[in-house]
Amino acid sequence: MTSLNVEMLAADAVEPITSAGNAQLGIAVLAGIAVIVLLITKFKLHAFLALTIGSLALGSFAGAAPAKTIASFTTGLGSTVAGVGVLIALGAILGKLLADSGGADQIVDTILAKASGRAMPWAMVLIASIIGLPLFFEVGIVLLIPVVLLVAKRGNYSLMRIGIPALAGLSVMHGLIPPHPGPLVAIDALGANLGVTLALGVLVAIPTVIIAGPVFSRYAARWVDIKAPEKMIPQRPSEDLERRPSFGATLATILLPVVLMLAKALVDIVVDDPENHVQQVTDVIGSPLIALLAAVIVGMFTLGRAAGFSKGRLSTTVEKSLAPIAGVLLIVGAGGGFKQTLIDAGVGQMILDFSKDWSIPALLLGWLIAVAIRLATGSATVATISAAGLVAPLAADMSTSHAALLVLAVGAGSLFFSHVNDAGFWLVKEYFGMSVGQTVKTWSVMETIISVVSLAFILLLSLVL
Repeated sequence: MTSLNVEMLAADAVEPITSAGNAQLGIAVLAGIAVIVLLITKFKLHAFLALTIGSLALGSFAGAAPAKTIASFTTGLGSTVAGVGVLIALGAILGKLLADSGGADQIVDTILAKASGRAMPWAMVLIASIIGLPLFFEVGIVLLIPVVLLVAKRGNYSLMRIGIPALAGLSVMHGLIPPHPGPLVAIDALGANLGVTLALGVLVAIPTVIIAGPVFSRYAARWVDIKAPEKMIPQRPSEDLERRPSFGATLATILLPVVLMLAKALVDIVVDDPENHVQQVTDVIGSPLIALLAAVIVGMFTLGRAAGFSKGRLSTTVEKSLAPIAGVLLIVGAGGGFKQTLIDAGVGQMILDFSKDWSIPALLLGWLIAVAIRLATGSATVATISAAGLVAPLAADMSTSHAALLVLAVGAGSLFFSHVNDAGFWLVKEYFGMSVGQTVKTWSVMETIISVVSLAFILLLSLVL
């Protein structure tokens, strides 16, 4: 099951695990988050244990039966690992193949030769935006991380100066640009035109990604001046390699899953017929699991065999790639468990109940509702689906351009301030080797900048169109 399926299922109406009122539920959410932050920062408890305990605490404070809380947590953990865990594992294998074969070196050496110091953040945001166009955020992360870490180390850059632009490129694509799941669902719910939404989304995305990426990375690098974590850096291949894969073959291998997913997205838009054989084929080969699996298999030949690897060495490379990600998988899974506990407790419905009486412009209302649900549940897709459903009646009398802008406003709100209940928060924290505080000062602030800046440009466009 992909992360899209997981989050859309989570967004469906479910029987709450507690009958607590909104006030008690609000207190329970704050208490649960406080427990997690306190355990990690004060008591230095491992994030996996802290998230597990925090989920149980949330259920207790909300008055839910322990058995129901445990069921919600384990369901969320299982579905997150099922959707994201396999992708992380395949990405780790591909990253290890890139590193051991010398392919990652080839990419990094070429980038460093072509881009000067000042141009590097701009090069990273461009690469991330292109790769992130058809990919789930998690897939983009696992594909880009080896390149980001190696560029930071070899070029002696602050990790934030290189990493933030890459993360910004991926995140903006995820929240604003179809064919990502959130924007597609909002387009359908609001009856917006896909082509117009895509065009306006690109208009908003370009200045947003510049401000949240290369510009903000200057300040992020001052606030959190860290180097790439050694345990996550793909190690330079041993000198006994017969040869190194070519730049073209290496780039083609990295871009293969991007091309397959983009082909699926384009066919879904152009053909739009589930019975069509071409669409059925692209739906399979363009799914994140198959696309990344194909890249791994192709990489064994274009990277491993091209570097002179024997079958035994290929097997060893795959085996060694999986051990370092065990902790990351557990933490991301526990983040998904905490998110599911929030959703099953009825937090999303609580936010919708509060928002019914807000008398403000439709674009701002859609953004605020998405922000509230994002903060409470940690899921951008759940926030987008819920907010779009609530403001759908307002789109009935809107022009084509304003309906598209409402989709973008909801998408922008869904990215606001990622924190401890978002699996993406833990993914970034672990890959970049940061503390919770450092992740908040960089990743969380970057997400907030994306949300607020994109809203500002959306409101400006609404005055012009």
